[in-house]
Amino acid sequence: MLSFPSISFGLTALAAVVNAAHYDVTVGKGGQLKFDPETLTAQAGDTVTYKFFAKNHAVAQSAFATPCQLQDKGIFSGFTPNSSPDVEAPTTFTITVNDTKPLWFYCPQTNGNHCQNGMVHSINAPASGNTFDAYKANALKAATPSTPPAGTLPVGGLRKLHIDVGFNGNLVFNPNNVTELVGTVFEFSYNPQNHSIVQSSFDKPCQPLTNGFAAPFVPTMQTPSGVTFEVTVEDSNPIWFYCAQTAKTHCQAGMVGSINAATTGDKTFAAFAALAAKAPPSTIPPNTPLLGTLKVNGTIIANVNGNVLNTTTLDPSLVGTVPPPGASYAPYIGGMAGGDQPADYQWAPTISDEAVELLQALEYISNALVSFLFSGYVRLAEGAWTGAYPTSITQTLGSLTAQALIHRKTYSDSLQHYSKPTVPLCQYNVTSSSVDTWLQDVQTILTLSIGAKIDVMSLAATNDSWMIPALATELGAQARMSAVLNMMQSHYASTAPREALMPYQLAYSYIANKYASNCGDGAKSFGKVFPALSVANKTVEPSSGRLLTIKVEIPSGSTGDHWVAWIGPWGGLQYTSVAADGTTTVPSNLSGHVWAVLTTAKDLKAHDIETKAVAGPEMIWTTQQWGS
Repeated sequence: MLSFPSISFGLTALAAVVNAAHYDVTVGKGGQLKFDPETLTAQAGDTVTYKFFAKNHAVAQSAFATPCQLQDKGIFSGFTPNSSPDVEAPTTFTITVNDTKPLWFYCPQTNGNHCQNGMVHSINAPASGNTFDAYKANALKAATPSTPPAGTLPVGGLRKLHIDVGFNGNLVFNPNNVTELVGTVFEFSYNPQNHSIVQSSFDKPCQPLTNGFAAPFVPTMQTPSGVTFEVTVEDSNPIWFYCAQTAKTHCQAGMVGSINAATTGDKTFAAFAALAAKAPPSTIPPNTPLLGTLKVNGTIIANVNGNVLNTTTLDPSLVGTVPPPGASYAPYIGGMAGGDQPADYQWAPTISDEAVELLQALEYISNALVSFLFSGYVRLAEGAWTGAYPTSITQTLGSLTAQALIHRKTYSDSLQHYSKPTVPLCQYNVTSSSVDTWLQDVQTILTLSIGAKIDVMSLAATNDSWMIPALATELGAQARMSAVLNMMQSHYASTAPREALMPYQLAYSYIANKYASNCGDGAKSFGKVFPALSVANKTVEPSSGRLLTIKVEIPSGSTGDHWVAWIGPWGGLQYTSVAADGTTTVPSNLSGHVWAVLTTAKDLKAHDIETKAVAGPEMIWTTQQWGS
């Protein structure tokens, strides 16, 4: 049985992997009973990959005092046989270092007593006291036999078997007949020309197995193509697979494979290949991928709208310029996003002038969000920030980028349907010096987008209700985006039961004032651009971490009484008076991110705040960060 690997992360792991390093360690290379390097120093979040050579080695964790015995709940790679002393096995084992405490490892092979002959290894061994040399000396005197025995399952790391699809231009999987441990991830790597990977039964070698895995055809001329498909072995039952390409009848020509097939009897790999040679024409499920994880240069592709992944249009790291509103997207964008724009918007026969402005305002905000996500993801995928986050987090941010592009299609599709102008991209101040600064900018624009969308939905409900479903279905995705970014900033993932309504004019004002410049031909305004709200002298209640007061700067020329409008979860609008020196209290029942706007009137409804605003909005975190 197989499954697709999960993607998960925790706040501690996120903090640990910033600027994480990676190390390779060979095990038994050149026929030596040796790890190379024998010792290394690593930081929390760093990863170490073990590569295995002849003849049959494993990596096992022990305590310092018991070098050749697997410690309770210790890391273990599983044994990895390999006949070559110079060519690494296709199976690797990768661990993540969680802290800087010493880690002690050995090879538990009893045939030759590898551990007792000095085949040991350490990470972060002390320079004095319990040193690596002392550990190795203990191993030379350790009792036999070593543990655990062959057949023990891997734990504490990622065991991965790499399989080439179309190896060296031949119609073959390499390796094509493997015995592997439960828990191993199989990574199929595509090579030229145009192959697929489909699970079958033994009896029907070239036909899809019901509820089996399947990966699409990938036409490519590149080696490596960067396209992979991953599945995980969950039990020891035999697994059979094939390439469904009918040109040159790949399956029938021998492009088949097996996992944990019997070595004797009537259901061996050889018997499976013999059946395939006589099989009827191959088929593939109509939609892929199924029961596995398809990736392009590390970016997960959730679907390919059929069974062919068109690599001629792939640009996995989104290198280049941001596509303008109304442009057609490459097919993989929908796969990265997990879906496409609505198939049927159920547009009304006509559109009101108000609805045109509302859609254009959302597109203006969306342009900024897309541009910031696009820029940061490029730097994370292959630019200056490469390695700042683990692959799963970078993939998640790539998915958010693709989702933002799909959301923007809602506005451009609708405007183009009614022959109304779309809003061009501006130049944006995407000059974030660090990932943290970039994350805050993205979170700010994303929160503006969510709040403005709620505002637009309430305004469109009466005369242009067809807009509501398309906009409402975006809110959940953007709220999840916000939660991910909150956690990456060490904030609570869900700060309130409802999102805050933000008048779209104020959202426009914030972006126009802080981020946008030179919007080119077709530039459009959506109200007055207010100066930024300067916030200082924040006081925090020590025990709870709650923000108590702030001091705001009143713009020159603004006279009379002033208030701060606090825009919280939808319906949560409160006002506090501003003293002559700019000090104002923060309402005690606010939590998480809220918006503050300086006004010359109080008790306004949310839609009317912009009519009396003089500065802002400004997003303020009202609850203390974790760990601060």
